[in-house]
Amino acid sequence: MPAFANPAAPPLPYLVFDFDSTFTQVEGLDELADIALAGRPDRAARVAEIRALTEQGMAGELGLAESLARRLTLLGAHRRHLAPLVAHLQGKVSASIRRNAAFFHANAARIYVVSSGFREFIEPVVAEFGIGADHVLANTFTFDAQGHITGCDTNNVLSQNGGKIRQLELLDLPGEVYVLGDGYTDYQMREAGLADRFYAYTENVARPAVVAQADEVLPTFDEFLYQLKLPMTLSYPKNRIRVLLLENPDPRAAELFRAEGYQVEQVRGALSEDELMQRIEDVSLLGIRSKTQVTARVLAAANRLVGIGAFCIGTNQIDLPAAMKKGVAVFNAPFSNTRSVVELTLGELIMLARRIPEKSPKMHAGEWDKSAGGAFEIRGKKLGIVGYGNIGSQLSVVAEAVGMQVLYFDIEEKLQLGNALKCRTLDELLAQADIVTLHIDGRPDNQNVIGARELALMKPGALLLNNARGHVVSVPALAAALRSGHLGGAAIDVFPDEPSTNQDPFLSELRELPNVLLTPHIGGSTAEAQRNIAEFVPERLMQYLNSGNTQQSVNFPNIQLPVQPGHRLIHIHHNVPGVLADINQTLAAHQVNILGQYLKTNEHIGYVITDVDREYDQEVIKALRAVGQTIRFRVLY
Repeated sequence: MPAFANPAAPPLPYLVFDFDSTFTQVEGLDELADIALAGRPDRAARVAEIRALTEQGMAGELGLAESLARRLTLLGAHRRHLAPLVAHLQGKVSASIRRNAAFFHANAARIYVVSSGFREFIEPVVAEFGIGADHVLANTFTFDAQGHITGCDTNNVLSQNGGKIRQLELLDLPGEVYVLGDGYTDYQMREAGLADRFYAYTENVARPAVVAQADEVLPTFDEFLYQLKLPMTLSYPKNRIRVLLLENPDPRAAELFRAEGYQVEQVRGALSEDELMQRIEDVSLLGIRSKTQVTARVLAAANRLVGIGAFCIGTNQIDLPAAMKKGVAVFNAPFSNTRSVVELTLGELIMLARRIPEKSPKMHAGEWDKSAGGAFEIRGKKLGIVGYGNIGSQLSVVAEAVGMQVLYFDIEEKLQLGNALKCRTLDELLAQADIVTLHIDGRPDNQNVIGARELALMKPGALLLNNARGHVVSVPALAAALRSGHLGGAAIDVFPDEPSTNQDPFLSELRELPNVLLTPHIGGSTAEAQRNIAEFVPERLMQYLNSGNTQQSVNFPNIQLPVQPGHRLIHIHHNVPGVLADINQTLAAHQVNILGQYLKTNEHIGYVITDVDREYDQEVIKALRAVGQTIRFRVLY
């Protein structure tokens, strides 16, 4: 039987749907006007007037009969305009209604469409969902001999004020009646005592006067099905999924999450551990940048957290093992700001080579210091790149293009690009390079990779750039090397301790040193990079939530899944022998047919995805949740 079905359950209440802005995303008469008036010079003004009259009628500010009559006068439509209107409306069915089409087909006998709109365009649209003409109650147009729409049948009760009330009286449905609509006339059926509940449907439009009167507000039809424990296409209504975005990522991120139907809360700055623990309850997806620390304590307080998105490259601010053991997948943006960091690095090394950090402040102070002392071209100089990943390797290509000789060191084997030369050790690179630039990750082993010993190995007058992580350089040792004159300059974009917000002070030993270029962690702070990140990270999180794909997760086994053929069961468990066998024995005991199964493990967890057909009962879910070593289990419909 379908998931959640219960043969002993009472029959479904009669569902009375409005059509315009409920079953479809738009108002039919408004769209008809837009089609019929195409090419007329007064089209925009007349369509705007019709829309305003529609809104006044829906909000209860204008009687239905007057609103309808005035709109029909302005319409200027012909019978030939109805076919393109129907085609248009078929593409404008509300998204959550379309994805639950199977529910409408299965329950068409209990569903009525009662609308002040017109049968001529409503009937063919709802027929696609199994709703017959006898369950459509709506107005009908009148036409002249040439086929022009002249008005509506005034004998139809739905053309009159209070028409929906009278229509429901005439239907005289036996049993409970629930009304779903976006207009005040829909609420009036409840007000008249003819409906047991009124649901304000706000997926397409939310009218305050209507919402205020509702028994429940429905952001989507999924929410209605979820509340009544009825079969639904989604495993969980998207409007119930809460997203918390910290540290002000590009607005595109919130836009994408909201377009998916999620609730989004935004906080401009970082939160402390205690603050985040207070805010994390009931949050499903958390988005952060580099300052917020997601600790084991935060994860313990996260009762609904499914995924974390780091809107940056680094993930050392997240306790990845704790997240993994909690069943929380973590994604970052390893490529999205690569070019921006490369360009900043190139600009910094040129600025340092020409001693701009010293020259510019003097100019602002009125001092003219025109000299070539200590300034040099970067062409022909040796650039030592520490960390030959996405950023380091691309910088290598760009640096060669401007005439530099490139050396690199990486703890992993990496294929060099162009004429870059690999150094066997960090010490070897430091001793040869005129300019050293760091592009390594923030793992604990990289704490103070560059300290007093390493700085002493560098050439006198060499330059150091750090656009990686603040803790990879010992700041006191660097400050000492700069003050002594051993280093010719430094450019630092990242710091061991950074202000949480732009209002907090920046404190560092490197301040006021004349040969240091300081920037406030802006390596990836370009419009292009932030836009790329704001699209990449939400996409990874939504794919994981919607389909179970863990591709490019930094703490989960990576699986790229095929299209989901039926129900998808997601099972995360401690990586011990026998769990997969227990899962399959449970499915076999309940005679569930497996369509496909995928397993991947790492040292700590196993990730099993099982696609099954749609014939199973709720006891299967309980049994799978009870499988030993389970960390998290969820169902994707």
